[in-house]
Amino acid sequence: MPDLLYLVSKWWKQMLAIVLASLAVVSITLYLKPARYLSTATALPASSYATDKASVFNTNIQQLYSAMGTPDDLDMIVGTGQLDTVYLAIAGQANLADHYKVEEQGDAAIRKAAYLLKANTRVIKSDYSELKIKVWDKDKEVAPMLANAIMDKLQAIHQDIQNSNNISLIKSLQAGREKLQANIDSINNYLKKTLIDEGLTGSYTVRRSALLDQVQQYEKLIGEYQLLVDNKTPVLITVDKARVTDWPDTPKRVPVLVATFVLSLFFALFVILLIEKRKSSQH
Repeated sequence: MPDLLYLVSKWWKQMLAIVLASLAVVSITLYLKPARYLSTATALPASSYATDKASVFNTNIQQLYSAMGTPDDLDMIVGTGQLDTVYLAIAGQANLADHYKVEEQGDAAIRKAAYLLKANTRVIKSDYSELKIKVWDKDKEVAPMLANAIMDKLQAIHQDIQNSNNISLIKSLQAGREKLQANIDSINNYLKKTLIDEGLTGSYTVRRSALLDQVQQYEKLIGEYQLLVDNKTPVLITVDKARVTDWPDTPKRVPVLVATFVLSLFFALFVILLIEKRKSSQH
């Protein structure tokens, strides 16, 4: 086993040259690389039962369910966060083609800007079952704006998905109400033409009254489902909006330089050991 202190004292100039050269190269690379600021938006899942009509209009059922969702409710949202649809929409709304200085024009510019935004974004579920949207950008004012915009877009997409069933039910109820109303109108017209003069209105009046009750029930259901749609029950509960940060997140210059110093020192020592071993083998 060679004496390391002896080797260091003998080769310290060469080792120092290797370390300084490594630090110089990495330093130049780090300082030429533009700083990027990180902004993070955080949200928790809302309970999916909030979109159920029974849970809204039945106070006994309301007490059975929490306003918070489960960690599994975030999986679908994280999946949506990987789709190009979200980033294409944000790129068009925020005019990111100009921000990223994209050379392409028209739709190609929006697609390129969306690609760059997606590359600078992470949509993840944290260890604490939170949805975290992280956006890196050269502009510390733009980073939080984009993170919050992505959060809002995911919220809007999944609200529309949640409401799609209620909207479909409203259309079916409206169609059923129109059929009932058509039957009522038909009975009214028939009564006016014939039965009033003959005094035989009893059974038709009962039938019309039953149909009117059904129409009222349909209208009540339509109103309840429409309230759910208009209310736009949140899918996500934002607990921390993205904010401006004053210090860049990348590049992490000090940790990288420290790691470079340590690794280059070990590399220099390894090279010296190889040289000494080769010399000793030749003798």
